[in-house]
Amino acid sequence: MSGDAQAGMAIETLWGIPLASALLPDAAPVNAELLRAFAMMRQCDPRPASATPASFYVSADDLLSRCDIAEMQTLFAFIGARLGALVSSLNRQAWHDHGVSGARIAIAGSWFQVQNDGAFHDVHTHGNCSWSGVYYVDIDPASQRLAHPVYGARNGMLRFYGPWFDQLAGAHIDAGNTYLMDAHRDIAPEPGLLVLFPSSLKHQAFPYAGTRDRVAISFNASVETDGRTAFKPYDFS
Repeated sequence: MSGDAQAGMAIETLWGIPLASALLPDAAPVNAELLRAFAMMRQCDPRPASATPASFYVSADDLLSRCDIAEMQTLFAFIGARLGALVSSLNRQAWHDHGVSGARIAIAGSWFQVQNDGAFHDVHTHGNCSWSGVYYVDIDPASQRLAHPVYGARNGMLRFYGPWFDQLAGAHIDAGNTYLMDAHRDIAPEPGLLVLFPSSLKHQAFPYAGTRDRVAISFNASVETDGRTAFKPYDFS
């Protein structure tokens, strides 16, 4: 479209989706201790071996209470600080309008996952929380991970699906709405990487195979203000 055609016309891009990432400083010693703790927790898991295969393991979602070590506290202090900064930035105007002076991050559940030999996590969302996140404790280096003869560039990748994804099955695609084809965002996992996202955002972990397990911590979080989880009534007017 030429500049003349755009003159006098307001163009808006509406309803963006926030996605944040950060690297934990000096993550290596923290991750090493977490791996040792997770190995012990897995050995003590009372579930039968058939329920926890070697290539795929998910712990119970009470990780914070069961793994009370300094490294876990360090990690979740980092998570709380980054998530707090994110939600404060996104909600600054709304909180100001409604007299909210601050908020508290409440971790609703946290668990660790171990995957290898093609294990994956299919497309899903998280319920009963406003934010979710994943922190990578261990995985093969990128050069090694991407060289897999079958999975290639998608080996172990984290993928998010935007709101246009659901439209692609029935939408008529031509030059006028080609932008709808930009329907996903891939995040390359690496040890020490934290990714924060709205819990309603569809995502998946692609099949992974490597010399190291893909070990990650997932969590759900709610944001409370003045002892409440919500302060604004629904209003569709």
